[in-house]
Amino acid sequence: MSDTPATSHLGALFCCVLLCLPKGTVQGPHEKRILNDLLKNYNVLERPVANESEPLVVSFGLTLQQIIDVDEKNQLLITNVWLNLEWNDVNLRWNASEYGGVQDLRIPPKNIWKPDVLMYNSADEKFDSTYPTNVVLKNNGSCLYVPPGIFKSTCKIDITWFPFDDQECKMKFGSWTYDGWQLDLILPSDEGDASNFIPNGEWTLLGIPGKRNELSYACCPQPYIDITYSVRIRRRTLYYLHNLVLPGILISTMVLLAFTLPPDSGEKLTLGVTILLSLTVFLNMVAESMPTTSDAVPLIGTYFNCIMFMVASSVVSTVLILNYHHRSGETHEMAPWVRSVFLQWMPWLLRMSRPGEKITRKNIIMNNKMKELELKERSSKSLLANVLDMDDDYRGGLAPGPLTLAANSANYTRLPPGQSVDDLAAPGCLAGCARELQLILRELRTVTDRLRQDDEEAVVTSDWKFAAMVVDRLCLIVFTLFTVVATVAVLLSAPHIIVP
Repeated sequence: MSDTPATSHLGALFCCVLLCLPKGTVQGPHEKRILNDLLKNYNVLERPVANESEPLVVSFGLTLQQIIDVDEKNQLLITNVWLNLEWNDVNLRWNASEYGGVQDLRIPPKNIWKPDVLMYNSADEKFDSTYPTNVVLKNNGSCLYVPPGIFKSTCKIDITWFPFDDQECKMKFGSWTYDGWQLDLILPSDEGDASNFIPNGEWTLLGIPGKRNELSYACCPQPYIDITYSVRIRRRTLYYLHNLVLPGILISTMVLLAFTLPPDSGEKLTLGVTILLSLTVFLNMVAESMPTTSDAVPLIGTYFNCIMFMVASSVVSTVLILNYHHRSGETHEMAPWVRSVFLQWMPWLLRMSRPGEKITRKNIIMNNKMKELELKERSSKSLLANVLDMDDDYRGGLAPGPLTLAANSANYTRLPPGQSVDDLAAPGCLAGCARELQLILRELRTVTDRLRQDDEEAVVTSDWKFAAMVVDRLCLIVFTLFTVVATVAVLLSAPHIIVP
């Protein structure tokens, strides 16, 4: 049977695969023979250098995979990190052509020498939290050791600008027993590897700069070398703006509504106290999410303290406003300084006035002068003229005594027909008429005093209500400015505002 085109194509493909296969193979007894030859006289305690007077150079790198958590309370940084150690072992070299072309091996780290590099600022219970993976060994003696681990390192957390803060956590690595003359650590790059970094929901990675440090101590002449990587992170602020800052601004804005309610509504003080209680509950929730430390006061904590102070002050101001509003002339007398401040100058500054009245600086000065003249005029009148609110000219020519009293009473009493003041002054009816006139004048004085007192009390009550309105308007302006200034100052003082 003749070959079909499909069969011929499959045969050609099979031939190509056979030609592409390597002539040598890495399987078989070659790896076993290499291991037997290399490890037969190998000592894991021996520092693998050709000249013992020279240090062994170890390249140290770091790959950051993930930021698991930043514990502000305990000041810890928990990360998923791969270490990258590379050195050359002169005792682990072979000729690949003599061993079937085998160029690399995987050996457990316990079977060969490896540098005792540890993280100095570890806070892990086991201190060294790396997983002992195999060492990749090449025929030229190059050893590559990449142990992964969950590292828990100490970190000085500065929450001064929380939640708009940046943190820099250091991870310090170095040999635990070898000094710089025996083991030399070098950096393959000035930056740690973050190409496979998994983004964190709370923190943004800014960079992982590395630095080689060489320290000499007074006790020892040899230097000690360490590699320090600084993990620079920035807190994402969108969550805190949405759940902390914005509700705080809304609560502080609601406080201003209390100054727009009329005092007679009965809800002015209730609204302020309710906002104060709601802010207290909200602050308890905020305290749970804020870092628990006394090293510094967070920026958001300062902002909420300002809001708390403002809300408490608004309640106190509301009590003062209600006190002024419900005062009357019967129980309270307005002091001159209160009248000058809250009825004249403050309304002029706030552009407030009563219906049909325009308060200007000129009117304030004129009113003060008129009141002084009125006081002088009243002090110059006689007692009866002040009581009856009349001038002294009505009794200018009368001598004091019963006739004077009768004459003044005649001005306000209608006499019967045919009767004159002289008849009232006759000896027969003088005593009885004088007594009746005294009773009438006493009643007139009482009624006049009562009417004048009611008028004065009504004026004073109206003045107290207007003073309460002035204080209400003043508090509205002051607390509005305080809220705006505090919010803007907090946001502008932050190093950054929005980091999504």
